[in-house]
Amino acid sequence: MRNPLSKTIVEIEPSGIRKFFDIVNEMDDAISLGVGEPDFDTPWHIRDEGIYSLEKGRTFYTSNAGLKELKIEIAKYLERKYKLTYDYSQEVLVTVGGSEAIDIAMRAMLDPGDEVLIPQPSFVSYLPCAVLANGSPVVIELKAEHEFRLTAEELEAAITPRSKLLVMPFPNNPTGAIMRRQDLEEIARVVRAHDLFVISDEIYAELTYGDEAHVSIASLPGMRERTVLINGFSKTYAMTGWRLGYACGPRVILEQMLKIHQFAIMCAPTTSQYAAVEALKNGDPDVERMREEYDGRRRYLLHRFREMGMECFEPYGAFYMFPCIRKFGMTSEEFAEKLLNSEKVAVVPGTAFGAGGEGFIRVSYASSLSDLKKAAEHIERFIGRLGLEKE
Repeated sequence: MRNPLSKTIVEIEPSGIRKFFDIVNEMDDAISLGVGEPDFDTPWHIRDEGIYSLEKGRTFYTSNAGLKELKIEIAKYLERKYKLTYDYSQEVLVTVGGSEAIDIAMRAMLDPGDEVLIPQPSFVSYLPCAVLANGSPVVIELKAEHEFRLTAEELEAAITPRSKLLVMPFPNNPTGAIMRRQDLEEIARVVRAHDLFVISDEIYAELTYGDEAHVSIASLPGMRERTVLINGFSKTYAMTGWRLGYACGPRVILEQMLKIHQFAIMCAPTTSQYAAVEALKNGDPDVERMREEYDGRRRYLLHRFREMGMECFEPYGAFYMFPCIRKFGMTSEEFAEKLLNSEKVAVVPGTAFGAGGEGFIRVSYASSLSDLKKAAEHIERFIGRLGLEKE
């Protein structure tokens, strides 16, 4: 019998995140700091709207691009928050999570051999999606000494005549790094000079800490027509299981993305879309409450890592820390496995997010403060033993 499998699919590695998540599910009393999922429930007024939509029998397909009411609210939100103006009827597409939006954006924009510039460490889906879209991934390794920000010099050095698309994964998963306006302006200058396009994954935009608010690269001069902005409801409103995201961008690109979405998905879940309308209309206080809680956890965990002598730059976005574990003389995978087996604390090896993550681990603080305190005690005990073993 012939091999029934696609060589392309077989050669794609499974997610390095899920491996540790699956182990934790089989382990009693484990503390998981591995999965990037808010520990908050979806706020009640949002859930109520989803329940009400079911009670009213709103269980039919929506239009392919999404509910009109939702697209209008998305456009209002982006204008209110980031000074971005989109035509809801032609430049907004509702998707099944941000992940679908990333996938279909690449498939709509890439021809075989087109190069996709992917800064790493970053979200695990970018590189496989580029491969599945027949693109050629080109990895740009982000550096700890730059706080894992992409510099114009690093971007310039990676560009070739085949470069077409740049992924901008900020605020960043797994590092928590952000890009300030000045950083983005330098990147935008290079993008315009080389006639590139950008997929800007801004799923963590609302989870930006400090005095400066998130800035979208699409808001900079000459960038709106070059950028597909990706966002969603999973992280901001604690709606991971509702599976709802969106893409905004030039009509010429969105029309082709919609075509793929029509044939592969039809439309995003109807109940989720009605709930999302409520989230955008009345969810700002919930977002602020959750952001303040995350910020407290962020500051606590950073303080504890530094107390332990673990080198860690201060992340100002998302809900992740990315401490360095090189001093312990083991790979990221070895460190994570030994920590899990000996102390029942799950973190993710930095290599799950690209080779540039070697020597680091991702620690999520999307867990309760009490769990973080327990986990910190266990990690401190673990690295204390490693120090004694070296002696």
